[in-house]
Amino acid sequence: MKKNESEVPNVRVIAGNHKGRQLKPVPGNGTRPTTDKAKEALFQVLGPYFEGEQVLDLFAGSGGLGIEALSRGATKCVFVDAHPKAVQTIHYNLNALSLENCSEVFRTDAFRAIKAAGKRELAFDYIFLDPPYRKVSYEDLLQAILENDLLNPGGVIVCEHDAGEHLPERVGILSQFKSEIYGTNIGIAMYKEGES
Repeated sequence: MKKNESEVPNVRVIAGNHKGRQLKPVPGNGTRPTTDKAKEALFQVLGPYFEGEQVLDLFAGSGGLGIEALSRGATKCVFVDAHPKAVQTIHYNLNALSLENCSEVFRTDAFRAIKAAGKRELAFDYIFLDPPYRKVSYEDLLQAILENDLLNPGGVIVCEHDAGEHLPERVGILSQFKSEIYGTNIGIAMYKEGES
């Protein structure tokens, strides 16, 4: 086994229609899959099951978060990643689970994807943001989502971040309503419109 293959953790669907199915990780160590523990905890807050929600998975990597949402009952997920290997992996995982008909996959920069979704007048109930740690401004991403009106009323934005990084309590009309640390290095902050 190659060294970088052994370092990639197993990625699986935790609950729903595809519970227990293994997902192919993105080759190499350029991406960082959400751990099962963190994924399980965040979906306990969000659901744990969905009824027809629309989802946007930015910086999607292997597509694990969006696929988890689809497995739990979301109607559609738009997956976005700028890296070719990630996009190939998302397609592979969607095909393996027969989820092609309820998904769209785009290879592009997150900010371009946000603008494109705004032009199409798309809106989402859940938006997952999991950029490379400390390389992208969460505040800028949240502001762009607001400017392009991508969040449905009552919708939630989930930001995965380095545990040592502090995310703002408020961005525009968004308030952080949940913040947790998982393990030694994963933080998750959740935002919605209104008062914190």
